[in-house]
Formats: sequence, structure tokens, C-alpha cells
Amino acid sequence: MAMILPCLFVASAGPMGRGVFTSQDMAAGSLVEAAPVIVMSAGNRKHLDQTLLQGYIFEWGESKEECCMALGYVPLYNHSYKSNCEYEMDFENGKIYIKAVRDIKAGEELFINYNGNFDETKPVWFEVK
Repeated sequence: MAMILPCLFVASAGPMGRGVFTSQDMAAGSLVEAAPVIVMSAGNRKHLDQTLLQGYIFEWGESKEECCMALGYVPLYNHSYKSNCEYEMDFENGKIYIKAVRDIKAGEELFINYNGNFDETKPVWFEVK
């Protein structure tokens, strides 16, 4: 089952484009979203990497050879090395879960770390020159 908290909304995030925000306070550990995914093959990923969708897909599967497009708001969460949310992949059920890693105040933008761990500092693909 898909789930998006009703307090979430998409709005302008300035130079980052659009982002996901909350209109209510959220406690650390809260499940923010449970989004189904569309899983695609390694062959499809080669094609997707040539399109605008390249920046919105996730590596998928234990071997990370597949990729997926998450539904819901997941593609719109912006990146931060000090994110207030983290994502967890459920390969068996074909879902990505977004959870708050700290208390979040109403009006704040929700961020995930594109590296997978909410506090990982390895440069992400769009920062590597």
C-alpha cells in the first residue's frame, strides 16, 4: 500500500527546483512516505541514463544492477549531506520508505542523502566534476 502523510506538500525550493515540505511538526522516527516503485533492468538503465530521468532513478536490488523509478513524492526530495530523513529500500515488496531521522518543524523542507545513509559525506554524482 502506498502512503504519503497528508501534511506533505511540494513547493519551490529555490535553486534546487521543487522540494517536499511539511505543514506540521514531525517526530524523529516517523514514517513519512511508503512509495511503490517501478523496477527496470540494467539494459533499461543504460537508456534512462541518457535522459532527464537519470537524476530521478535509484539503483535497485542487492547487486544494484537494476534501477527503479519511485512513485509518490520520492523523486522530489532534495539532497543534503545532513538530511532530516532517510530512505530504506524494500526489495521484496517493491517499495521505498522515507523516515524522519530527527524532529522536523512545520514549514521545513524534507531532505534525503542521495548516498543512502543520512549522514554519508561522499560526493554525489552531480557534484563530481
